[in-house]
Amino acid sequence: MVLPALFMFIAFGIIPLLGVLFLSFTQWNGFGEIRPAGFDSWRAVLSDPGLPHALWVTFLVMALSWLVQTPLSILIGVFLAAHKRYRGLLAVLYFIPLLLSSAAIAITYKFLLDPNFGLGPGLQSDLLTQDWLGNGTLALGVVIFVVSWQFIPFHSLIYQGGVRQIPLSMYEAAEIDGAGRVRKFFSITLPQLKYTIITSSTLMVVGSLTFFDLIFVLTAGGPGDATRVLALDMYQTGFRANLMGPASAIAVILVLVGLALALLLRRLGGGSNSDSQLEGA
Repeated sequence: MVLPALFMFIAFGIIPLLGVLFLSFTQWNGFGEIRPAGFDSWRAVLSDPGLPHALWVTFLVMALSWLVQTPLSILIGVFLAAHKRYRGLLAVLYFIPLLLSSAAIAITYKFLLDPNFGLGPGLQSDLLTQDWLGNGTLALGVVIFVVSWQFIPFHSLIYQGGVRQIPLSMYEAAEIDGAGRVRKFFSITLPQLKYTIITSSTLMVVGSLTFFDLIFVLTAGGPGDATRVLALDMYQTGFRANLMGPASAIAVILVLVGLALALLLRRLGGGSNSDSQLEGA
């Protein structure tokens, strides 16, 4: 029964990864002959002064987007988990940003934030009329906001499913003891969502390593290198500089960082994500 899934994983996961690992030890411009280069590509990447900065921006985007998305996703997921008719309609509306193309979202926000013809000048608001994408700090904040706006619906859906697995008897017992909504949230809901939080955080953290299209269209890594994440650095190295060897080395670094973070989150969870969510209830 697992053979089809195993075949797909090997064909589209393992084999391409091995191919990228092989290319990281070669010299290739994407068109001509592939020539062995030993560790030259790795030396070039690891000695590049832009690599630490790209890693720093990547981890900064990862951490800030997690800090924004996680609490909002939990709150929205808890809100939507209630059995109310109108909340089903809200769930559909909240889910719309995830259905949109990242490139289309980036183009839309780029026009909305234009200091000359965007939303700020249209509303004659000095607060909104700023060079959002021309200032490094503001541009990074815009990236975090847009990323969170797009992916909060997905994680809210995960938390909504997690909340609905919590037995109502636990909340009824808490009400008998006189617990209010806030106390039930912190004493029952959050502890019972432990493994859901680990799963969501893993998807969020590992997924943030692959942010490319939205950042490429929205800021192109600028201003300067303020929003140049590692995935964008990989693209520019491979498809603009035609250095497929170093680009493949950066791709391998991304895979290793993602694997390390996933294992770390699993370890911090104190158990297996496959354990029962009601363990210890």
